[in-house]
Amino acid sequence: MQRAVILGGPTASGKSALALAIARRFGGTVINADSLQVYRELPILTAQPARDAQAEVPHRLYGFLPATERCSAARWAALAQAEIAAAHAQGRLPIVVGGTGLYLRALRHGLVPLPEIPPAAREAAKQRLAELGKAAFHAELARRDPGMAARTRPSDPQRMVRAWEVLEATGRSLADWQAADTPRVPDGARFLTLVLMPERAPLNAACDVRFRAMVEGGALEEALALRDLDPGLPALKALGLRELIAHLRGEISLETAIAAAQQATRRYAKRQMTWFRHQVPEGRQLVPAAPFEQFSESILAEIDNFIRNSG
Repeated sequence: MQRAVILGGPTASGKSALALAIARRFGGTVINADSLQVYRELPILTAQPARDAQAEVPHRLYGFLPATERCSAARWAALAQAEIAAAHAQGRLPIVVGGTGLYLRALRHGLVPLPEIPPAAREAAKQRLAELGKAAFHAELARRDPGMAARTRPSDPQRMVRAWEVLEATGRSLADWQAADTPRVPDGARFLTLVLMPERAPLNAACDVRFRAMVEGGALEEALALRDLDPGLPALKALGLRELIAHLRGEISLETAIAAAQQATRRYAKRQMTWFRHQVPEGRQLVPAAPFEQFSESILAEIDNFIRNSG
């Protein structure tokens, strides 16, 4: 069975730079596993790899969907498996890089097969959310399906609607579906998992610096182009986008938007680190020193040995 590298870790930890370094050493193809980097209108706000990096080594599944589409974990996993197979066919090492835990879990362990949800049920759930508002909708979901309500937050309408529509269409909680069924495990590569786990203080600083650089580099223009789209679309969950749109609408100052987006980014990074710590215990954890774009030779040597000695 051929190998593939999974490189995970929190936002702003330098995954893209490290993936590029690994690809240079091993003749690799970098495959995106970030649920927001799939959208073509958000290269800045989602920190997609720079054009020169993408020109230097093959990069796949970046910016290939319009913001008006939805990309599920199942759809992404099928595409990623195809890209892994294509890299192997070309004699290249697949390097799957990203911080979306559900995507990586789908690739490594498969997904529970769920029934098709009729469009009418989905639209009814969205309409109910629009009628009640997020807080009241979450409260009603808690009354009807306390298990799924405990897994969602009022600030995450996409997951609340998903829980609601499954309950409506099947009469069964999404939590029950996930607990009772056996995941469909994918065939393919043997994965070697690397996890970046930087110290919190330098990671927080990197989050703050990077978001301000995004604003200076054109993030406001990206927000302007997307501000009239359906706020329930997954693309509009990009970190900082909601805050910048609020600024463009005159609701808050730019500095307030930047500060709020930086805080949201730091909190998201903390959640990602918790997920990787508990969900990927077998991964080789790496603790880089800032700045994360310039990895030490000791870390690169550790990665080199890990990959070369893993069969």
